[in-house]
Amino acid sequence: MKPMTENLFTRVVATDSALALLALLREKHGPLLFYQPGGPNDCSTLMCYALGEFSAGSDEVYLDNLDGMPFYVEHEKFELWKRSQLTIDVVNDTGATDSLDHGTGKHFLTRSRLLSDEENKLLE
Repeated sequence: MKPMTENLFTRVVATDSALALLALLREKHGPLLFYQPGGPNDCSTLMCYALGEFSAGSDEVYLDNLDGMPFYVEHEKFELWKRSQLTIDVVNDTGATDSLDHGTGKHFLTRSRLLSDEENKLLE
């Protein structure tokens, strides 16, 4: 997992396998961004787009950068996860057809963990 810097807490981190898939996709498509849509349940598919293919609107919240990529979350999902750190991982599956990970045999997955009181203070 990409470590957190000493003085700056990051809200989104990635496993080594996610960073490896990102590197492959970035080589093929150029700069990327992530968007975590909302939905009726907690397992909405994380979307990976080429930069410029997704336009954040008033319902999206910029959460953080992940390996130099902007990471956006739908507002409702942000409200659920605002006291969490997200870990982006990769699983074997097809994923969403309009996400760049589709067709690789893998797709990105978001895992969340609640922040400690100390970590929450770093976000304030």
